[in-house]
Amino acid sequence: MSCKSCSTGKDGQPKGCKNNGTCGTDSCNKLTVFDWLANMSLPQGQDPFIGIEVRFKNGRKLYYKNSENLTLSIGDIVATQAGSGHDIGMVTLTGELVRVQMKRKKVDINDEENVMKIYRKASQKDIDIWSAARDKEDPMKVKARRFAIDLKLKMKISDIEYQGDASKATFYYTAEERVDFRELIKVFAREFRTRIEMKQVGFRQEAARLGGIGSCGRELCCSTWLTDFRSVSTSAARYQQLSLNPLKLAGQCGKLKCCLNYELDAYLDALKAFPKTETRLYTEKGKAVCQKTDIFRGHMWYAYEGEWMNWHVLTTEQANEIIEKNRRKEKVESLEEYASELIEDTKTEFENVVGQDSLTRFDSPKRKKKRRNNRGKQRQSSNKTNNSNAKK
Repeated sequence: MSCKSCSTGKDGQPKGCKNNGTCGTDSCNKLTVFDWLANMSLPQGQDPFIGIEVRFKNGRKLYYKNSENLTLSIGDIVATQAGSGHDIGMVTLTGELVRVQMKRKKVDINDEENVMKIYRKASQKDIDIWSAARDKEDPMKVKARRFAIDLKLKMKISDIEYQGDASKATFYYTAEERVDFRELIKVFAREFRTRIEMKQVGFRQEAARLGGIGSCGRELCCSTWLTDFRSVSTSAARYQQLSLNPLKLAGQCGKLKCCLNYELDAYLDALKAFPKTETRLYTEKGKAVCQKTDIFRGHMWYAYEGEWMNWHVLTTEQANEIIEKNRRKEKVESLEEYASELIEDTKTEFENVVGQDSLTRFDSPKRKKKRRNNRGKQRQSSNKTNNSNAKK
């Protein structure tokens, strides 16, 4: 469930998040974790875990110590320790589940360099400074891109993130090669009058930060739930028998789609029963070469050398049986004696699934006006001829 500000309006159009990603319910944010241990009490004599998970802009999450023993809950705005000054973020997870998350991400609670402190709950003044800094980010991004173009730098500034106290701005950029941006930092410092930090991110990280809609019609996996980026190779497409078309296999980041790895393990398990496609079958009629495989049905199509137009379908068991005989230096008579067993009736009976109604039930029937008019004229002419004959 999303917060009220994210619901649709009266005309059915989405309103958009009026809280700029800081809604108190924390249910429309990226990578939200449900605390299923919230209603469970701790055993007697055990102190609560002091680790707190805090979320910042675009789903960036860090872990902090609650050394002041503040009473915090999910959705609270807190002021956290930073390298210099303080930062403002939202609490997304508390309690024992934070211990599990930190263990999974290999973060040590005693590491003072990576795990800093939570100072206090954010006051109204802190929130006002934070909101004012967030409102500056979009105009700054337009100017920053113009400055980079004027300096002819081959880089793209994808996002800007202000620190909570507005004392530092982090510029996220992507580039295919190394960029000398020393002059650019001087221009930024002179124009924006704040401390500047440049951070290079990959193209996948950029897509995760910006978000978007994939070719499947859903939001990008990297911007909603995917937390780690595994390497994707073209072999994943080959195993799934997909066409090696870069335009179809690439995502919005320009790299291979992460979803190519989702079903790869299932395909690899299914392919264990298949013989290698480069293995030839030796028969009395000649050598047969694999032309096509159907992983779902477990079928393979073979063709004799010199007769490439005639394909013979075999099951994986039959192909493995022939290969085993070839290993014993035995040849089968032909592939036809195996392929004949797979002949099926391909006649398909189509049924009407629209409530057993005709597809033309809403069409108005055609009227036969012309025929009636012609018949009427013929009757009138015949009557006239009969009357004239009677007068004579």
